[in-house]
Amino acid sequence: MVGYVKTAMLMAAMTALFMGIGALIGGSSGAVIALVLAGAMNLFTYWNSDKAVLRMNGARAVDDRTAPDFVRLVHDLADRAGMPRPKVYLIDTDQPNAFATGRNPQNAAVAATTGLLRRLTREEIAGVMAHELAHIQNRDTLTMTITATMAGAISMLANFAFFFGGNREREGGVLGGLVVMIFAPMAAALVQMAISRSREYEADRLGAAICGQPLWLAAALAKIDAFAKGIDNPAAEANPAMAHMFIINPLHAHARDALFSTHPATANRIAALQAMVGSAAPQTARMARSSIPRVSRKRPWS
Repeated sequence: MVGYVKTAMLMAAMTALFMGIGALIGGSSGAVIALVLAGAMNLFTYWNSDKAVLRMNGARAVDDRTAPDFVRLVHDLADRAGMPRPKVYLIDTDQPNAFATGRNPQNAAVAATTGLLRRLTREEIAGVMAHELAHIQNRDTLTMTITATMAGAISMLANFAFFFGGNREREGGVLGGLVVMIFAPMAAALVQMAISRSREYEADRLGAAICGQPLWLAAALAKIDAFAKGIDNPAAEANPAMAHMFIINPLHAHARDALFSTHPATANRIAALQAMVGSAAPQTARMARSSIPRVSRKRPWS
């Protein structure tokens, strides 16, 4: 519940920021126009975001014939969670990673990289996909898409505020426009990242409940984080605004839980999962760390 309240508050702050920039450009009328523009953008995104994200990542649909083991695993987890079965996609890249997309549980998709299937065990993959199903069940995919759209619109309006708004005859108008142009996109990015990080912890918690084994997900997070730091994800590097969608940040500059990080520190997420199982956590933490090189070349999906 705390996570949902925090997300609502952050989205309200982003909306207020968006309207404030509109007001700077055109007063009260500008604020209303900015809000209408945001609504139109979000409506378009609502219906088309999943297709666009999958296309940008080069994802291909798979089914019971082309990837029977993986599709069956996803479907079994969805059935266990009591939710509609999502469409399943694969992305041909060696970096192990995964994400979910879609406007609601009835129109959702999960995508995993081929590197995830090659480098993780079946149990670890189950933990990852349970995490992605948790995002769908919580409707995080829609929330994150809307915040990404709002952040982009805020950046655009901030530039308008400097070049076309702010009444240059008014004292401080130019300086105020410059301040808005620099700091408004930064503030929007911070809000977007804060929303993303709050939702990751909740998806970890619910994902662990769906698969029934928190330490499967903990081991998977440790392994994906280690590989993501050394293996490129070309599609994500070309579209860094999508980084927040993946279970682990696919970009190379993501090592710590810093102000501008789209994800919580992996060590913090693992600690939270370990806390779910109490005294068994230290032993499994050692197992997760030692398992990285031992199974890095396993191919559990024939």
